[in-house]
Amino acid sequence: MGHNIELTASDGHRLSAYLAEPAGKPRGGVVVIQEIFGVTRHIRDVADQYAVAGYVAVAPALFDRAERDVDVPYTDVQKAYGYVKPLNIDNVMMDIQAAVERVRPAGKVGVVGYCWGGMLSFLSAARLKIDAAVAYYGGGIHQHLDEKPRVPVMFHFGEKDTHIPLSAVEQTKAAYPQGIYHLYPAEHGFNCTHRASFEPASAKLAFERSVEFLRQNIG
Repeated sequence: MGHNIELTASDGHRLSAYLAEPAGKPRGGVVVIQEIFGVTRHIRDVADQYAVAGYVAVAPALFDRAERDVDVPYTDVQKAYGYVKPLNIDNVMMDIQAAVERVRPAGKVGVVGYCWGGMLSFLSAARLKIDAAVAYYGGGIHQHLDEKPRVPVMFHFGEKDTHIPLSAVEQTKAAYPQGIYHLYPAEHGFNCTHRASFEPASAKLAFERSVEFLRQNIG
């Protein structure tokens, strides 16, 4: 239901993005922040999901500063990490801000991020002018706890996640107790239909909770 567009960051960098729009009047805007695999079919499906829920949803291609049209298979983790390493987080935040501005005419804006994008959602809540953030299995959040979110944040973690130990979740809770935390009987990437770790019951519940959270904080 969506289509590709181009965004321009404040430093002039042009990046592609996938935009999905609701059928009726939008409730607000949602920026869908990718995993380390690029703007994959799954990430585009998520944007479509949020459009069906009533939001103008955009998924910026955050690897465009390194290489355009990146879509790494979920089995090739090493290749995916190769795209993350050279990126400057400040530049990535500029690209997310460009996506926020694209959907701002729809009303209040939330960000929803997955994996690497979950960590970026947390940083967005601290640094950008948004209204709410949702972080799915955000790896590395516990390494950025000096950053203080200025808007409500909901966190989704898997109890069986071998990439994010429960001790890291507890660390995050201790530093940011006002966050909303949900744990699921699932592994890392449980929301992704294209991964072996996909856990449909947990994915469904997390999405329902995320939409309710966005309705409370965005519209």
